[in-house]
Amino acid sequence: MVASEIALGQQRRSGTVAREVGWAHPHRKACKFGHSFRSAHNATVLLHHRIQNLSDIQLRLLLLQNDPSLLPEVCLHYNKGDGPHGACTFKKTCGKLHVCQFYLRGTCRFGQGCKRSHDLLSSENLEKLEKWGMSADLTDALPAIYRNAYAIQLRGQSPSSGPDRPSDRSMGSGVRLDQTKGSADQTSPSKPTSQEETDQICLYHIRKSCSFQDKCFRVHFHLPYRWQFQDGTTWKDFETMEAIEKAYCDPGKNRLLVSGPVGRVASLNFEDMSWDSTRARRLSTTSSLTKPPHFILTTDWLWFWEDELGQWREYGMEGPKRSTASISSQDLEKAYLDGTAPTLQFKAGNHTYEFDFKAMVQKNLYYGTKRKVCRRPRFISEGDVVKKQKSDPRGQRPQNIPAHWDRSALPDPGYKLIPLDASSEEYQKVQGLFQRTVPKLYIWSIQRIQNVALWQVFQWQKEQMRKSNGGQEVDERQLFHGTSQKHVDAICEQNFDWRICGLHGTAYGRGSYFARDASYSHHYSSLELNSQIMFLARVLVGEFTQGSASYLRPPPRPGTSGGFFHSCVDRPASPSIFVVFEKHQVYPEYLIQYSGSPRSPAST
Repeated sequence: MVASEIALGQQRRSGTVAREVGWAHPHRKACKFGHSFRSAHNATVLLHHRIQNLSDIQLRLLLLQNDPSLLPEVCLHYNKGDGPHGACTFKKTCGKLHVCQFYLRGTCRFGQGCKRSHDLLSSENLEKLEKWGMSADLTDALPAIYRNAYAIQLRGQSPSSGPDRPSDRSMGSGVRLDQTKGSADQTSPSKPTSQEETDQICLYHIRKSCSFQDKCFRVHFHLPYRWQFQDGTTWKDFETMEAIEKAYCDPGKNRLLVSGPVGRVASLNFEDMSWDSTRARRLSTTSSLTKPPHFILTTDWLWFWEDELGQWREYGMEGPKRSTASISSQDLEKAYLDGTAPTLQFKAGNHTYEFDFKAMVQKNLYYGTKRKVCRRPRFISEGDVVKKQKSDPRGQRPQNIPAHWDRSALPDPGYKLIPLDASSEEYQKVQGLFQRTVPKLYIWSIQRIQNVALWQVFQWQKEQMRKSNGGQEVDERQLFHGTSQKHVDAICEQNFDWRICGLHGTAYGRGSYFARDASYSHHYSSLELNSQIMFLARVLVGEFTQGSASYLRPPPRPGTSGGFFHSCVDRPASPSIFVVFEKHQVYPEYLIQYSGSPRSPAST
């Protein structure tokens, strides 16, 4: 890509990386990097891509729309909730743009009736753009740049007549332009957050243990499903939630008469998700296959096909002629979530079939006959939810926790911080790793983080990676992550989440950044009450490759069928910075509190 080949000056500004492609450079004279598109190197790149005749302004526009991480940040919280500032608690002091994110993508369906601002050049936003150093000659072009950037992200995706697969949704209507500005955290600007993620019901909230609370990007609801209809610009709940869910779980039903406000009764169509000429939707927890087995209240999806008599039969179950498909609901759900193959072949009896995820049909490859297929969840009542909330999903205490953990401090859900004795071998090992690159810093305390749920997920993820790698052991490392004190509880409770815990750095991809050296992470740790915070985490770096600012996830691994690298790095030959895009690959193991001076007796 031309954006990654052109060498231009880079500078750090307010926790983000700004390039000389649209910013008014305040230190241009002192900057040691190039500021010309016409240098010998850049001229060669421009000639190679046949864009040497474009003006500097045109080149800046081209680079900005091809690398959205360079664009000013849009407040996601403003785009939620009611009121003039949405759900943004910073209101007028917020450092991000308060503008409709759908308008910037050219997809806002409410037009002038939208309750969000469509004025990117309002006095409030202009003031923020000026503070960020956005040059005046590009300000007027920003709306077009955002739309072009969004169009580029969507390029190559085709609509599907079947249900959206994860790969189809990853650049959907919920593309996130938000980046948290000014955060002293070692996490990169968020990858575009799909509608699938933002409309997902929070599993931690159902267990009454979500540390992110009102900052959580997922929906907080007491059931693992939520049925709603659109009323103007807002979504409202149906009253008969459980009855609708029970009907939807029956593959033989594609509509149901449902009552709405003021006695309105209309047909809820499950196929096109509409009710009384308005849109309807079903929010859900994540698929059960994306979490370890002990996670409660995930959604168990079942796959069905319609036989010649109009009866719906689950895959893997015995058919009308005592034939059983060689694939099960679990096999289909796994392939569906993987999203790499548009079709899947299987056998039933003496026949071979092809399952088409886009058309949502199965085809007999000998006769050419086609049958409809569908995907529906397994029904769970509100009473079942209460029972699962009260039960221990493992049936017994976990057996695979580290031997050195304090077994009297194993809350589940939740975590416990265990202070380490400075004379212990465990303390001294962590101290040695930390002070190897920051010998002049003083450690005030080291605490072990004991979170049973996160440890179980981490071990499950390691096993999944091991299986996908032919049984070979996974490359696991202890790496540092600098952050702010305000994020400690959320990280200890629910792991690193770049969408919540602040965003910083984009050079090697848009994920969570971890460092081999504490000296690197030290620069991303905030000084608060005379001390700073740093995590030492266990990270499954696995198979890694050279990172790139444009990566939303690791690239495919050559020679594999649908396989991807597990992480990205700064230098593959000798990496010191790792970018992880899947939080299950990380376990926050130790919390280090430190300072540039010894801890005084008054502060103990």
